[in-house]
Amino acid sequence: MQGELQLPDSSAREKHIQKLIHALQLEGYPTAAIKSRNYSGDTLAIILHAGEAFHWLQLRRGNLSDSLADKAGFDKVGIHGRPLDFHQLHHFFDGVLEESQNIGYPFATIRLDSISIKDLQLAAAINFDPGPFIVFDTVEIGGDSKTKADYLSKVLRIPPGAPFSQASVDRALRGLQKLPYVQLVSEPQLSFQNTNAKLFLPLTDRRINSLDGIVGVLPSEAEDNKLLVTGQFNLAMYNVAGRGRDYLLQWQRLSRYSQNLSLGAKEPMLLGSLIDLAVTFELLKQDTSFLNRDFKIELKYPIHQDLSIGFFSRRQSGDLLDLGNGGPATMLRDAADFRFNSYGVNFLWSALDHALLPKSGWFASMETGLGNKRLLENSALPSTAYDEAIKHSLQYYLTLSVEKHLQLNPRLSTWLRIRAGEMDSKNLFINDLFRLGGLNSIRGFNENFFFAKRYVYANFEPRYYFDNYSYFLLFVDFGELKDQREIPEKPLSLGAGFSLETNEGVFSFIYALGKSETQLMGFNFSKIHFGYTGRF
Repeated sequence: MQGELQLPDSSAREKHIQKLIHALQLEGYPTAAIKSRNYSGDTLAIILHAGEAFHWLQLRRGNLSDSLADKAGFDKVGIHGRPLDFHQLHHFFDGVLEESQNIGYPFATIRLDSISIKDLQLAAAINFDPGPFIVFDTVEIGGDSKTKADYLSKVLRIPPGAPFSQASVDRALRGLQKLPYVQLVSEPQLSFQNTNAKLFLPLTDRRINSLDGIVGVLPSEAEDNKLLVTGQFNLAMYNVAGRGRDYLLQWQRLSRYSQNLSLGAKEPMLLGSLIDLAVTFELLKQDTSFLNRDFKIELKYPIHQDLSIGFFSRRQSGDLLDLGNGGPATMLRDAADFRFNSYGVNFLWSALDHALLPKSGWFASMETGLGNKRLLENSALPSTAYDEAIKHSLQYYLTLSVEKHLQLNPRLSTWLRIRAGEMDSKNLFINDLFRLGGLNSIRGFNENFFFAKRYVYANFEPRYYFDNYSYFLLFVDFGELKDQREIPEKPLSLGAGFSLETNEGVFSFIYALGKSETQLMGFNFSKIHFGYTGRF
C-alpha cells in the first residue's frame, strides 16, 4: 500500500505509524512491524512488513457460560483454521460485556488466557470475571418535583431489588422524556455503592395542569342577523399527589340548546401492578331531540414505553326528549331510545419528540368495540311504531387515528393527521352516530356538526415557528362521511391562525371557512375560534 500524508509534527507522525501497525495486527498479522525508515529533509518514507497471517488453532470458552457465549455470538469466532481477526474478537468481547451489564454485572471484564502459538496458529481460552452482582436501589428524585420515587420507579420499570441493567436505565431515561408532567433540569447520574445502583433524577414538574375556556362566534341558526356565542370550559389536573393520578372535566355549549359534559379519572398502578384504571363519563344533550350518556371503564397496560393496550367495558344509552313537535307518530323517528353494552380493546402508540408540544414524530391510536344493543319503546310513541323494529341487535365500531409531525427546519414544520371510523348494526339511529366537526376535528363547522356512521378525514397544517413553541399556521381539512342512511358528505375547510405560548399558558386563534353539502363556503359562514389555556 502506497500513500502520502502530511502531519503537523513528529509526535503526530509516530502516532499515525503505530495506528497503521495496530490496524494490521487487528486484521490477523500480529508480527506486523516497520521494515525500514528513510529520511529526506522533512519527509519520512517507511515500509511496513505485515508478516505472516495467523489462524485460529483453538478458542476455548474457558469459564464463560454457554448462555452468555451464545448470546454474544461465540460461533462466529475461534473456529479451527479460520483467519485470526481481532476486530471480530473485540466485537464478541463487547457483546459479552453488553449482555453482562444487562443482567446485573456492570463491572465484568473479559480477556484471553492460556495463549499458545504454534506454526502460525493461535490457541487461547476466555477468562471472564463477572465482578460483583449489582441490584437497583430506590430512584432518588432531586429538584422541586412532587412526584413520588416509588411511583416513578414502577413507571420507569426499574424497581428496587431488580438486577441492574444498563438497557433498563437507557430505556427509563427515554421513557422519562415521554412523561408529560416532569422534565429533567440537569443530567441524570448513576452511582454505585457496594452492591447497589442508584439512579439520581433531578426533576421539576411541568406546568401541565390546565384551566381554559374557548369562545366561538358564529351566525345564529335561529335568528337572522344575530350572532350565537358558544363556550367551553376545561379543567385538567395531572399527577395529583405525585402518583400519576389524572382528573379531567370538560363542559361545552355546542349551540343554543345543546350542551356536553365529560368527566374522566385515572388511577395508575392499580394494586401495585403496572395496570392503570381509567373511568370516563360523557353526557350529550342535543337541542330538544335526545339525551345521550356514555360510561366507560378501562384497564390499560404499557406493553412498551411507546405502546400501550387497553381493555374496556362501555355502556351507552340514548333517550328521546321532546316528541311534541312531531305530531302523531306512526313510525320511529331518526333518533330512538336505546341501550348499548359493548366490550373492546384499544391501542395507543406514541413516538413524539415532546409530550406536550411535539415538532416531530408519530402518534397512532385504534379502538374497536362489539356488543349487544337493545331498543326501548318510548311511551310517547304508539306501540305500532315498533311493529317492524328489531329490538335486539349486534353492533360494532372501529376508530383509527394516525398523525405525523415533520420538522423541516427549526422554523418550519408540518402536522398531518388522518382519522377514520365505522360503526354498523341493523338498528342505527342518529343519536348512535359519531359526531364530527369543530376545532378538534374538521374546522370551519360548528362543534359536532356532522353525524356519521362511516368517516375518513385528513388535517394538513404547515406551521411557521416565530418562537420556540409559538407559531403561525395554515390548514386544509377534507374528508368523506356517510350517515345511517348512506347519504354522503364531502366537507372541505381551510383557514389560518396562530398559537402563542406564554409562561402561564397558550393563547390560540383560528379563522376557518368550511364547505359541505349543507353549508356554503363564504365569509358569512366563517367560524372564529379563540381561547386561552392557562397552565399551573
